[in-house]
Amino acid sequence: MSDAGSLRVSAVTAGVGGLLFVVLAWWLVPWDPVPGGPLDPAPVGSVLTAEQVARAESFATWSRVWSWSALVLSLALACWFGFTRRGRGVVARVVGRLAGRRWWVQAVLAVVLLTLAGRLLTLPLAAARRQLLLDAGLSTQTWSGFARDVLLGELVTVAVTSAAVLAVLACARRWRRAWPAVAGGLLAALVLGGSFAYPVVVEPLFNSFTSLPDGELRTEVLAIADAEGVPVDDVLVADASRRTTTLNAYVSGFGGTRRVVLYDTLVEDVPQSQTLSIVAHELAHARHDDVVVGTVLGASGALASMGLLGLVLALGRRRGWPGAQDASVVPVLLALAAVAMLLVSPIQNGISRQIELRADVDALRYTGDRDAFVDVQQQLAVRSLADPSPPAWSQFWFGSHPGVLTRTALAFRVLPD
Repeated sequence: MSDAGSLRVSAVTAGVGGLLFVVLAWWLVPWDPVPGGPLDPAPVGSVLTAEQVARAESFATWSRVWSWSALVLSLALACWFGFTRRGRGVVARVVGRLAGRRWWVQAVLAVVLLTLAGRLLTLPLAAARRQLLLDAGLSTQTWSGFARDVLLGELVTVAVTSAAVLAVLACARRWRRAWPAVAGGLLAALVLGGSFAYPVVVEPLFNSFTSLPDGELRTEVLAIADAEGVPVDDVLVADASRRTTTLNAYVSGFGGTRRVVLYDTLVEDVPQSQTLSIVAHELAHARHDDVVVGTVLGASGALASMGLLGLVLALGRRRGWPGAQDASVVPVLLALAAVAMLLVSPIQNGISRQIELRADVDALRYTGDRDAFVDVQQQLAVRSLADPSPPAWSQFWFGSHPGVLTRTALAFRVLPD
């Protein structure tokens, strides 16, 4: 099988996946969700007090220190293991001693080793950020609970990463020339299946869920769902208060697993009108099938990524990188994945912000209650100590939601006096 043939398959796969992503994003993403065009954020003094702003900025500064430091360290470690001969040699020696000659055992063990190394390196920073949350009153979780969540998170990461790595290696070993296309299709299918399974498999590992009891709130939630034509499997309450004091709600799954989930802190601590404003927002996500939109975009991105991976690995062979058929390529795969996730963050988060704005507009139009919307957005910001004016580049790169000042301005645009 010629290298030229493999390169052609990789290029076609990347092109098809990339084109599919662009077409789907153009078709499905609300690129102009705000009536009347771009918004100017509301003056910060009209939304938060000077004391609230100062406290949020102080918290956000230190939170960024710990989070960004962890990001830099984990990325540097992944690149050292993946892109340097010495780093790959360390992994190869450890894996070779423990795994024998079975390629799939070598691959999984390499994933475990690299995941563990990254976690151990950044654990002090994660602990420092958690202490910051405790000091700020944003966390109610014990250190043992924190350790449990870290362990569960790493186990989920290892399981998902191992499945993806084994899929790539198995395809490359079976289809030496066409593996980028086959692996891309397989990973796209895994993204679709994972989105369906996540609410019923992974979410219960971290929270317990109970159905929202019968009563006025449940009646109003179901009335909103009926009015918006949203089939919802259930409205659940998550026991988030054992971990955090912040407010949140979300919609997850689709089809038979679609659920609207409310934090118990939201149900218990917020006036019903404000809770319904958030519920209307989440049901707008469901009405527009935003989980499905994210899933199909992720699937097309997975297809494109496999094509790009084939091209990058072909170039890397000139620098001594292993081939895709060799289990010793795992450090390279994980390093490339880490770099890719950072590079695509602006695209992913930019799309997310547009989708969130559309849901805000729908919620405002449905409830017609601007004051409840503005009040709950202020509550969300104050309770989470969200920086009202983050650095523009940080919001562009990492911000998955519009800020409180933008959302306040949106409320007055959609429902003017």
